[in-house]
Amino acid sequence: MNLRIATLGLCAALLAWSTTAALAHPHVWITARAELVFNPDGKITAVRHAWTFDKAYSAFVTQGLDTNKDGALSSEELQQLAKENTESLVEFGYFTVVKANGAKQSFDVPRDPRMIFENGEVTLTYLLPLKSPAAAGKVLSLEVYDPTFFVAFSIADGKDAVVLAGGAPKGCATTVSRPKPIDTAQQRNLSEAFFETLTAASDFGGQFANRALVACP
Repeated sequence: MNLRIATLGLCAALLAWSTTAALAHPHVWITARAELVFNPDGKITAVRHAWTFDKAYSAFVTQGLDTNKDGALSSEELQQLAKENTESLVEFGYFTVVKANGAKQSFDVPRDPRMIFENGEVTLTYLLPLKSPAAAGKVLSLEVYDPTFFVAFSIADGKDAVVLAGGAPKGCATTVSRPKPIDTAQQRNLSEAFFETLTAASDFGGQFANRALVACP
């Protein structure tokens, strides 16, 4: 497996990167934005993600991709990386949980992967369709997080961090909840040895989940 192909989890690329990073979680930081896409009937059909990676990881994952040697990374040069990153996310549930009226939704194959490199940071965008459109009803929720906490997600600041698009029901209000920052004491405890004690069923990263709640009239 090419070491620059990241799966945003416990894959070879991130494990290789972790050997040069401090031996504590998380290893990669992502600033996330999301667009909840609705059809004309007011049902949610997809989530359009935009994930911006930290500069250190961005530099690592793009090594050698400037194939025309012009000193810049074009979206064309990054397209294969974007495609393989997005396809590999299925193993991790796309780090995404959508619930409509409390019912967890299943996802279809992601589409439209794109990647850009700006200001030393890579941003991956892709469309994550639901297998079946879901009625928002009174409550719709979105969670973005890595259960293993290998990757730390944070929803971007500002009112446009999570937006409703398409035929979203009128009068819906969106509230974003961000996890508290990790303090120094917590960080010291998040060693590799600690994470090795967790079982496959552990959901340690859940306490650091980013949540958007959409309440409709």
